Amino acid sequence: MDFNGILDRLRAIDAPGLLGSDEPRPANPDDKEDKGRHGDSYVLVDPQRLTEFLIVVRDDPRLHFEVLMDLSATDPAKDDEEFWVNVQLLSVTQRHRLPIKCKLPKAAPSLPTTVPAHRGAQWHERECAEMFGIDFIGHPDLRNILLPDDWEGSPLRKDYEFPTEYHGISCE
Repeated sequence: MDFNGILDRLRAIDAPGLLGSDEPRPANPDDKEDKGRHGDSYVLVDPQRLTEFLIVVRDDPRLHFEVLMDLSATDPAKDDEEFWVNVQLLSVTQRHRLPIKCKLPKAAPSLPTTVPAHRGAQWHERECAEMFGIDFIGHPDLRNILLPDDWEGSPLRKDYEFPTEYHGISCE
């Protein structure tokens, strides 16, 4: 099933939290500021309903997205007020994939854990929590996996200021 077929199915089953979609488009030649949009088509989902959405698309027999390939975050710019939470799903049985994006405010970045839908999300969420400071409410174990436990800040945020020293070791 192609992206438009998947989108039609999501609308037909009234997938919870579905806010819309975005597809690549060429630049508008009449607007010098419009550079178009490249990349993959994706669906936009309400972050507070992401887990419900993932369960529905996993359990629907025509979609059957049984594999969560990736869950990550993007900080578009230092002065941007939102993160993107990016999810990539795969259906091995149906041979299609679905990119999902959720906008999350930087001021209080939190959303429910997706672990009830996909157990493998535990590792992805732990990385997002320590690298971006996103709180996954209800996550069974949000310990750091890449940084020391006493590390301060979230290194992949654009507004992060790298420390000059850590435990007497120069970081410059």
